[in-house]
This record gives sequence, structure tokens and C-alpha cells, in this order.
Amino acid sequence: MKVATWNINNVVRRVDLLVDWLDRTRPDVVALQELKAATDAFPADALREAGYEALVVGQKTWNGVALLARGRELLPVATALPGDAQDKEARYVEAAIGGVLFAGLYLPNGNPQPGPKFDYKLRWFERLRQRAAALWATGQPVVLMGDWNVVPTDADIYKPDTWRDDALLQPGARQAFADVLAQGWTDAIQATHPDKSPFTFWDYRRRRWERDAGLRIDHILVSTALEVLAAGVDREERGKDKPSDHAPVWAELRIKAAKKPPRRR
Repeated sequence: MKVATWNINNVVRRVDLLVDWLDRTRPDVVALQELKAATDAFPADALREAGYEALVVGQKTWNGVALLARGRELLPVATALPGDAQDKEARYVEAAIGGVLFAGLYLPNGNPQPGPKFDYKLRWFERLRQRAAALWATGQPVVLMGDWNVVPTDADIYKPDTWRDDALLQPGARQAFADVLAQGWTDAIQATHPDKSPFTFWDYRRRRWERDAGLRIDHILVSTALEVLAAGVDREERGKDKPSDHAPVWAELRIKAAKKPPRRR
């Protein structure tokens, strides 16, 4: 199974780029973030023509997430992250697809920090940690993927000292990501690129794409019931005309065979 995540940064504006990428790469499951569109404005018909059904949690102007499935039934599980009924931001969606539970997520950015936006980011991260722990405890195949808005280590950014004050590099956010990983999840990109992880985001400003001044903030985490066969970043998408500032991140996964119980003597 090939899975992918992409912060598309306005799905209506970039639907042609999205459909072209889907046609060429044919992932089985895709998580999209930053739709910047209400649910009824999501281009479902164009994606259906490309072979994908969608579960959409839209929001006008900002946020918005979706899960896409190709040739597989998509069974909705949740359309909001548990833990705060007052939180109305469209940042989380869960569905069962092909025997795997997928969570598509869009972490709050948290800037400017310190302040209420960063406090919200840490509260959201704690709710995610709790949900991840509950999903991990099932022992079932689970994938958490999306734009996490955190640079895990200094090795995941071109020049960390120029970003020290940014919410993406704050110790609290990094520790929150590490706390999720500590449950046992495998970071697909880090596991397959242990020496140098590829970047996933290049800001539009200051010619950062042209200078490869990037960051790794889009992550795919998989449970122990899944094996990571390969993973990478389709960085060429960032070089297209009028692109998202993120590139798609993908992973090839396989459900591990269940262990047989020992034979009784």
C-alpha cells in the first residue's frame, strides 16, 4: 500500500496540480491539509474522476483536511480530534481504509510565540498524544500522517539558528512530537533516510526553494503492525508553476503477518 500526505495550500486553486500528481504516482491513500475550502466547495467530482473518493472536513478560508482513497472503501471514524468539544478548527479526520486506520492531521502552527496560539498548539498536541496512545493500544495497523508543524531536530532544517524563535522549533513542540514517537511509532522518512532526511517545506519568501532552504515538518508515523518498505518526498512538485509551499511525502507500507500462537504439546 502506498500512502501519502500533502499540505496542498488551497485545494481549489491547486486541484489540477493535485490530479496530475495523483495520475502519475497513484497512491492508495492520501491525507490533504490546508484545504482552505468549505466542505461543499471541495472538488470531489474532479477527484472522483481521477479514481479517488474523499472524506472531507472543510473550513472556509483556513484549515481543512481530507482523506482520499483509491479503489478502496473509506469508512469514516472521526471528523474531529477528541478532547475539546469547543475546538471548531478543521484539523483532524480519521477513517478505516483497506484494513488500516488512517488519521489525517494538521497541527496548529503556533506563531507568534509565546502567546495564545502557541498554547493552543501544545494543548492540541497533548490531545493528539492521547488519541495516538489509544490507537496504539489497539495493536491494529494505524497511520498518523499530515502537516505536524514541528521540525523534530536541527538535522531537519537547513539553518536552525535562523528559526530559533519560530514555533516550529520550540522545545515544547519538539518534546510533544518526541512523546508521540516514544509510544513506539515509526517515523517513515527518518527510518528510511537515517543519514539525511529530505525536506518537505520551503517558504515562498527569500528564494528559499531556489536555495533549498527547507524544513521537514510533514511526517508519516506508522504502528508496529506495519512495515515501512520505502519512503520519500516528491520534491519536484514544489518546483511547479504556482505550487504549494509543501511537497508530497509518501511511504510504501505492508501489513505484517500476524504471529501464529505456539503449538500446544
